[in-house]
Amino acid sequence: VQLQASGGGLVQAGGSLELSCAVSGRPLITSSIGWFRQAPGDEREFVAAINWRGGITYYADSVKGRFTISGDNAKNMVALQMNSLKPEDTAVYYCAATPQALRTTARAMGSYTYNYWGQGTLVTVSS
Repeated sequence: VQLQASGGGLVQAGGSLELSCAVSGRPLITSSIGWFRQAPGDEREFVAAINWRGGITYYADSVKGRFTISGDNAKNMVALQMNSLKPEDTAVYYCAATPQALRTTARAMGSYTYNYWGQGTLVTVSS
């Protein structure tokens, strides 16, 4: 399984960006996808996830109401729409995949859950 994240860039606070994660080697409908981010000097943190078959979504409290994760089975791609961006959203964003259903919030949020990781895409939010 290979993951390709794209869509990062520079945006002003209050603006929007949409990140994409292209999945190859496995149908999206049989994968659960998570987005994580890592700011300089910080640990990687959970952002959002979508369950196997796109049934359930999970969000970190810090992005709830601002970010939306969605899957497109036809394109084998997962998008992360980010609105009302804040300077503290600045980080490298990574998408990750697991062939298992997420089942619980704890599993969705844990980086240990995911078997495959893509390269990151940098999001910079200026104040």
